[in-house]
Amino acid sequence: MVAWRGWCISALVLGVVGLGGCASSGDKYQASRYSQKHDSAPSLAPSVDHVQDAVPMPEIRTAAGNKSPYVVLGKKYRVLESEIGYKKRGVASWYGSKFHGHATSNGEIYDMYAMTAAHKTLPIPSYVQVKNLANGKTVIVRVNDRGPFHGNRIIDLTYAAAKKLDYLGQGTAQVEVTAIDPVAWQKQNAARLAAAEARRPAQARGINAQTTSARVASLPANTYLQVGAFSNQQAAEHLRDQLIQWLEHPVRVSPPGAATSLYRVRVGPVADTGQVSKIRSLLARNRLAAPHLVYE
Repeated sequence: MVAWRGWCISALVLGVVGLGGCASSGDKYQASRYSQKHDSAPSLAPSVDHVQDAVPMPEIRTAAGNKSPYVVLGKKYRVLESEIGYKKRGVASWYGSKFHGHATSNGEIYDMYAMTAAHKTLPIPSYVQVKNLANGKTVIVRVNDRGPFHGNRIIDLTYAAAKKLDYLGQGTAQVEVTAIDPVAWQKQNAARLAAAEARRPAQARGINAQTTSARVASLPANTYLQVGAFSNQQAAEHLRDQLIQWLEHPVRVSPPGAATSLYRVRVGPVADTGQVSKIRSLLARNRLAAPHLVYE
């Protein structure tokens, strides 16, 4: 697990996330970048068996997350012009709940249960296969973040990806990272992808057409979207009342407990990633911050 990521520094250097991503006024929860001092796995670790590998697909690259060169901790890094042909062995780490729900280097929201990764020099987005050299297990992840800026580590995976590679306990693993050409991958896997899509329910295929991921994955029964966390109960209840008017899903305020002093506004449970996308889109249209997944 990464001990330090320095996202406020990297966000400013990369010119992707504004100062508001590091601190904002108002609620105590937003007074600092993170609500946790140290990174960790989720307190109630759900199964990630339902989480599928990232599906490589051609994507338009923008300046978001791709400033080159950039400097972190006095060291200069240059983003590669292309990921094609990249293959390297080294140490992989993982990052989890401390960063869950916060912006990545290209402005997307980090989800520790998704199949994504941070890399110092690969273009964003890129797709790579990561192989654990100790056990031969492999995953495919989408690079949407910068890091790890710690020691000799070459890639930082999400909690879910690291769990699939079976190295959560030791924190790091020797891996081989191989870049994937998404155009070639799509051609090689066209028949399999078409067959898998044909087996999906018609409703799920309809949701797929409306989402950029082109796929819908089921989520555990205890999955919720957390829209906000407040030190003031009235502020949390005001947001809840607004959301009830907009959403079909139940909305409630979770009171403070042993782990937190905050009132958390949560939507759900949500059944799949299609529902998550629809809720996030609605909240964005109403100028609310993107919610993040939590598991109860």
